[in-house]
Amino acid sequence: MKDKLEQLFYFGLGSALMAKEKFEQAGETVRGCKGESDSKAREFFAQAVAKGSEEREQLKGSVKELLKEAVDELGLATRADLEALRRELAELRQGLS
Repeated sequence: MKDKLEQLFYFGLGSALMAKEKFEQAGETVRGCKGESDSKAREFFAQAVAKGSEEREQLKGSVKELLKEAVDELGLATRADLEALRRELAELRQGLS
């Protein structure tokens, strides 16, 4: 468990640092675009937003996977487990009535 939580922490830290580097690179690119036309700057902005959205989805998937592994390793109940228990409890209550 400790290893998974540690991995999750380092994953988050590494992702934040990578994002910081990407922002710095984007800032340099934008500074280089100052002399260019507005349309090129808008195009760059649109591409940066699209790329950021893609990266967000990949990051979200990676975090979900790490959390699933941690939940499995800890033996925590999932939503499906709880729903099955609720159904079983409801059936038992009906049988007692």
